[in-house]
Amino acid sequence: MSRRRRALSIAVTAALVAAAAVGIAVGAAHSGGSGQSGGALRAPAQNRPGTVLLVPGYGGSTGSLDWLASQIRATGRTALVVHLPGAGTGSLVTDAALLNSAVTSAIANGAPSVDIIGYSAGGVVALIWARRDDGYERARRIITLGSPFHGTSLAAAAQAFVPGACPIACQQLIPGSSLLTSLDVSNPAGLPRWLSLWTTDDQVVNPPDSARLPGAIDVPVQSVCPSASISHSQLPTNPDVAAIVLQALSAAPLRPPTSADCH
Repeated sequence: MSRRRRALSIAVTAALVAAAAVGIAVGAAHSGGSGQSGGALRAPAQNRPGTVLLVPGYGGSTGSLDWLASQIRATGRTALVVHLPGAGTGSLVTDAALLNSAVTSAIANGAPSVDIIGYSAGGVVALIWARRDDGYERARRIITLGSPFHGTSLAAAAQAFVPGACPIACQQLIPGSSLLTSLDVSNPAGLPRWLSLWTTDDQVVNPPDSARLPGAIDVPVQSVCPSASISHSQLPTNPDVAAIVLQALSAAPLRPPTSADCH
């Protein structure tokens, strides 16, 4: 590389780093220091439920979420399943931008706020959105089902042994990935009210407690419904999970589920 081209390359790299730093600072200004206990931002009224948006997991399949959405609609709520672009294996950041558009549309159409349900990687999409798009002010509640906030060893194994089988969303779910690190998962500041449900039988999100999210109500389903045997793929359609989700979506204050909430 010539001296001139090398200098130009360094200048461009420096500009990109500076732009990224500005973006991080702006994101911190929106989310940092608010938390669930209050602060500069104002959370939506908890007794005024709005539209429910459901975000599918890796691969983008909506079948199981369509069933859960129908259960929510039966209670009189508006529930919409977000359809991910392509094969649902592209960047989770792009998916979060699509979720942001759905949130903006719901509020523009009169919803006082939104409730978001993220299944599997869809929960990570919800976290990206909450961190970067003023989720604290626009989401009344977020419920996630078996979401690998700390990554999953399954993605790491795919990347290590069959790299071609680990597209960008898979790479982003590798423990310690740059995306997960940027989300500051261990920091509860700025999160909306959040319920993270997961199953101890999960063999896709490994370890299953990767679904733990500081600042959220963390609940392995078996801790309140001991007889439940639930695989990762069964989370959106399991009757116990559905019963807990419906209770969490109500106008009552969000609380940890109990055995009385099981189906």
